[in-house]
Amino acid sequence: MLDHGAAPPSTEPPATGGPRPGSGLMRRKPVETLVAEGGQGEGGSLKRSLGMWQLTMISIGATLGTGIFIVLGENIPKAGPAITLSFVIAGLTALFSALSYAELAGTIPVAGSSYSYAYATLGEFVAWICGWCLIIEYGVSVSAVAVGWGQYLNELLDGTIGVTLPDALSAPPGSGGYFNLPALIVVLLAMVFLLGGARESARVNTIMVAVKIAALVLFCVIGFMGFKSGNYSDFMPLGRAGVSAAASSLFFSYIGFDAASTAGEEAKNPKRDLPRAIMLSLVIVTALYVLVAVVAVGARPWKQFEGSEAVLADIMKDVTGQSFWATLLAACAVIAIASVVLTVLYGQTRILFAMARDGLVPKVFAKVSPRTGTPVANTVIVSVFCGVLAAAVPLGELANATSIGTLFAFALVNVAVVVLRYTRPDMARTFRVPLGWVIPVMGFLSCGYLMWNLPGITWQYFGYWMAAGLVIYFGYGYRRSRLATASQK
Repeated sequence: MLDHGAAPPSTEPPATGGPRPGSGLMRRKPVETLVAEGGQGEGGSLKRSLGMWQLTMISIGATLGTGIFIVLGENIPKAGPAITLSFVIAGLTALFSALSYAELAGTIPVAGSSYSYAYATLGEFVAWICGWCLIIEYGVSVSAVAVGWGQYLNELLDGTIGVTLPDALSAPPGSGGYFNLPALIVVLLAMVFLLGGARESARVNTIMVAVKIAALVLFCVIGFMGFKSGNYSDFMPLGRAGVSAAASSLFFSYIGFDAASTAGEEAKNPKRDLPRAIMLSLVIVTALYVLVAVVAVGARPWKQFEGSEAVLADIMKDVTGQSFWATLLAACAVIAIASVVLTVLYGQTRILFAMARDGLVPKVFAKVSPRTGTPVANTVIVSVFCGVLAAAVPLGELANATSIGTLFAFALVNVAVVVLRYTRPDMARTFRVPLGWVIPVMGFLSCGYLMWNLPGITWQYFGYWMAAGLVIYFGYGYRRSRLATASQK
């Protein structure tokens, strides 16, 4: 175990045994420099206030939400009862990458997550690509989750006061509406909590996570009362292709387990707590996902899921014949999905904070309030952008775009583990991926497999996004990065 009370490491590149900073597109930022800069921003510093339990709740809060409350109903028609197998495949893919995240989070405990890991191992250009993908993972998934929040809000309003918001104000263009006002509102509410500070936001998130776990357990108990084994008589009606297609889309449900790694500069004991939080959260989330999927298909024939939105609430209403339980679940879902918005938005702001500190995006994203220890301008800009995106874009396109960006970033993390093992074999690690390079290679290949099974239109959007990223990098980041300006002095 490392001596966490030791003096901070040197900010100079290692004299021997480590990678040289390099030049051009391959210039790298030494691990020691990344760690030494931890918490430092423009005009203030992030505050270390989060323990392991809070980090775990951040990770669960960012993961457990729309994937099971909304996306489940959209993907059961793709795989049939074998949706449970799709969850397992997506979960194994996440597990391989989670092991790699755990090793790097304990070794390089900084705010930039996989962006920073890539900067230390694969060079600035790859780090930029990774960071650009993380903007999809975090920023766009905030919008996708917010869209789902409005659907359950309508279910709650209908069950309590008998009214719902009109489609014109509760659905985006292309989905029967003009502007998704609830989606914008939930993002702005999350922004308010984040501006209060990381510790205060973590407390609110812990309460919301407890509510959503209780809601899913309640669903399983009531849903099991209507369980019919005959619904599983034809387990894989759409074949392996259907299972794979659903697994690729359902990977969206696992986005967020890495959110704890973005809190590396606000954790009290990051080297010890980050690996534990990442692994514990993934185990809890996967167990809940599979259990809920088994009960959902057992309580309703898979062909009847077509067009379902607030699917879990509908099943509870069907099983009990009463609207009370469905309304209660809808209330819990409103809280649950709001916690995803809060924690994922948190992760996005911290990644942009790290990129701004490195000079790859404008410095405004790295300005920290001395009073609250939060990047205020960063939080406001990201929140407004994500809120408007959520209000104007349908959920399905957002979910798939998020999945491909996340899978790409996860693949790079697996590569980074192997590279750092080779270039810095003697570096102290509080967690090591078992079986050497085997697990990271399996993680890389499984990410590639799920990316391959995503629709062609998703790849097209991804290509547009990456092209825009390259324009921004070569037009701004390449010349303004701190490594570039330091080499010119």
